[in-house]
Order: sequence, then C-alpha cells, then structure tokens
Amino acid sequence: MNEIFVFSLHGLAYAGLLFLVSAGLTLVFGMMNVLNFAHAAMYMLGAYFSYTQVTTTGLFWPSVIFCPLLLFILGALVERFLLRRVHIHGHLHELLLTFGLAYIITELVKWIWGNYPLAVNITGFLSKSIHLFGIIYPVYRLFVIFCAIMVGVAMALILYKTRMGIVLRASVNDGEMVDALGINVPLVMMGVFAFGSALSGFAGVIAGPLLSTYPGMAHEILVDAFVVIVVGGFGSLGGAVAASLLIGELQSFGVLLFPKLSLALVYLLMAGVLIVKPSGLFGAKQ
Repeated sequence: MNEIFVFSLHGLAYAGLLFLVSAGLTLVFGMMNVLNFAHAAMYMLGAYFSYTQVTTTGLFWPSVIFCPLLLFILGALVERFLLRRVHIHGHLHELLLTFGLAYIITELVKWIWGNYPLAVNITGFLSKSIHLFGIIYPVYRLFVIFCAIMVGVAMALILYKTRMGIVLRASVNDGEMVDALGINVPLVMMGVFAFGSALSGFAGVIAGPLLSTYPGMAHEILVDAFVVIVVGGFGSLGGAVAASLLIGELQSFGVLLFPKLSLALVYLLMAGVLIVKPSGLFGAKQ
C-alpha cells in the first residue's frame, strides 16, 4: 500500500507539472486559435533563467516571480512583432514561425548554457522531506502539486468569475463586436499570449529542481503537453486538468506495472480517446 501511495503522489506531481505547461498552451489555442510550437521553448527558457538566478544569488523564490515576468515580456514581443503578422494567413504560417522560433531558442540555449544537464539546487524547507501517512516524501514534489492546484483555481476564477474573463471570452466569440464597444482586442490577444508564455516559464522554474535542466527538455514536455490537449480537448481548461491527471498517473503506474510499455501507454490512451470521442474528453464538437 505504501508503494501504491508513493507512485500515486509521483503521478500527481508529474500531472501538476504537465498541467502547468499545457494550461498555457490550451489558453493560447482556446483564446487565440494559435498552435504555438514555441511554447515548450519558453518553458525551457524559464528553467534556464531560474538556474542562472539560483546559482548567482543562491535564492530560489525570486525566480518564481522574475522568470515568468521575463517570459511575459518576451511573449508579448513575439506576439506583437512576429505572430500578429502571420496570424491572418492561417495555422500553417503560425506553425512554421513558432517551430522556427523554438529551434532558434534551443540553439541559443546550447550556445549560452552548454549542451549538458544542469542541476538547480534548492535549500531551505523545499529541500527537505516530511513524514506523510507512514512514508517519507520530498516536500518539493508536494510543492509542485500545490502550485498546479493554485494556478488551476486562479485561472478558473479569472476566466469565469471576473470582468476580465468576460472580455477574454467575448473577444474570442465575437472580436468585431467587442472592438466596436471600445475594447482593444489586439491588446487583449497580446496579453493572452504573453500570459501563456509566462505560465510556461513558471512551469520551467518549477521543473528545474524536479528534473534536470537540459536542451532536450523542451521537446520531451511538448510531446506530452500536446497529448494532454488532444486527450482533454482543444481549448478546454477542465480537459487539461483531467488529461494531466490521467497521463501523470498512467506514466507513474506504467513504470511500476508495465515498464517496457510505459512510454506507449500514453499514446494508446490518446488513440483510444480519439477513436471514441475525436474532439477529446471535454472538447466541443466542431
């Protein structure tokens, strides 16, 4: 029973990290109808910025604030000067632009930080372990779960309980009418993209101490994040939560029960969901 409990917590921690990454991707696609292949590169930049900040100052907490802020600014610049110019031409141009941007960021990371894994060492309470229901478990993994819950609740409240959320959803459904009411729709969309980038940067900061920081981390998390939004449904925040939990637990227990098939289980789940419901678990029919 202790082993099952430990692997359940491992699955929840990875599910939390997956949600932090895929929530920004889901938000950008749901609000802007943009498939952003550079999203995972922003996540990687967040991890490397955090590594630099922690090794320079020895403090982890400032990176939780400043690194997402840097990614927010970078995301706003990308949307304003690059993505906005090609968005009118359709998904193909968006994919080519963001795919090329991801490659540029990856090569810059290798040039600046090197091509080898870097460990982000944290100190204080987060580096300790606690007794939890008869087991000793790292505090940091519980912190990842807590961050995912807080971000999910905050996003749900903003989108569905605030005036800002009403403006965002209205801009998606009928941008011309919202623009006629005096709201700057392009500025709203730039804010959405920038917030999605900041969220991916925050996920990178959280992932640094949990996983090693290396150039290939963007590609690995991007595959899982796209599986999350396909399984959960494009543009669905609730779907991202459900799919992250499913995939996190499936990967965790897959390693325990079916180690040789653990990598294939996620794609089998995606195939099964697409056969039964092509729009995803919570996706709207098109």
